[in-house]
Amino acid sequence: MFTTGNIQMKSNNNPDSEYKGFEQGPIRPPSEAHSLLIRITRNCPWNRCSFCPVYKESRFSIRPVEHVIKDIDTVHKYVKHLLHLADEARKKGKQEISTADIKVETNESRAFNAAYYWLAAGMKSIFLQDANSLIIKPPDLIKILVHLKECFPWTERITSYARSHTVARISDDDLLAIRTAGLSRIHIGLESGSDKVLQMVKKGVSKETHIKAGQKAKKAGFELSEYVMPGIGGISLSREHALETADALNQINPDVIRLRSLTIPENTGLYDEYKAGRFEKGNDLITAKEILLFIENLNNITSYIKSDHILNLFEDVEGKLPQDKEKIINILRTFIDMPPQEQLKYRVGRRLGIFSRLSDMDNPQKLARMENASISLGITPENADKTIDELTRRMM
Repeated sequence: MFTTGNIQMKSNNNPDSEYKGFEQGPIRPPSEAHSLLIRITRNCPWNRCSFCPVYKESRFSIRPVEHVIKDIDTVHKYVKHLLHLADEARKKGKQEISTADIKVETNESRAFNAAYYWLAAGMKSIFLQDANSLIIKPPDLIKILVHLKECFPWTERITSYARSHTVARISDDDLLAIRTAGLSRIHIGLESGSDKVLQMVKKGVSKETHIKAGQKAKKAGFELSEYVMPGIGGISLSREHALETADALNQINPDVIRLRSLTIPENTGLYDEYKAGRFEKGNDLITAKEILLFIENLNNITSYIKSDHILNLFEDVEGKLPQDKEKIINILRTFIDMPPQEQLKYRVGRRLGIFSRLSDMDNPQKLARMENASISLGITPENADKTIDELTRRMM
């Protein structure tokens, strides 16, 4: 038995002791779209964040290490087959391979598909699932990492989600050993640096712990991505959320700061608060002003800002600090200073997937598509916020 926070688990607490074949979990970061997904744990050990709809009806469990190793071995078997076929095809001057001669066992089709698509994607990265892979015992994680590197030595990076609460409790020596074994990037959901906001959304972590975890991850040599959620403080805590989050990140200096603007799925506790009037969600203009305040207060760090999610209002709010700070600020100010009717056009076009940046409004074809769609949806200044919220939820 080992303890992490208030959660006690056995490393073999998997309800299914019998191996039932290769597994993959439901989610991964957008930046891991081309990664091989290897499932180490199932679901989330915390699973109480009021804004998150994922895993809510699912029990957390740690997969037995031998099951994970078997997953890796099965994928490795098919990768070798596919590489051999690719080599044979090249010798014959062919661009495509035929998989007809590969015998895929009945319970190994998912592993074969994972190997096939990973090969097609270039086999550069591996992502460890699900929500918090670092919660397993360090020796077990190291064993998995070493095996991955032995099977796929060409891999450029191995990455994982992690909770700040978990990382903060791992010793520096263990973190360094995990990094040395091959885990190179950690994705942490900071969401906010405000203790009021973190408590409100039941994040289960404090600003102090966020900072401690981020600093420990950087000290161990991990590439660190911290996720920030504009809008999560609502209207009442918007300013505090922006300032406290900037202050936390100034002390961490992560490699990447990824923006994930708030959308409230219906099957969440935060949605219940929103419908009851206890959480007042800001509109896109309020969120843009919040992001501007946040960016303005990022100082003395060298992080890269990324807005790489469909739910964000601006895809081009992106760049390296400090040199691209003014460019990012100017994009936000341009939107904020627009007449309300122009802001509405961009918001509608963005939520319909027509616009990705403000300059798209200069494209007559895209503008016409947006205007026609706006008419067909019956969008007016009076119902715009409600309609845009509905469009955004559909995009999830």
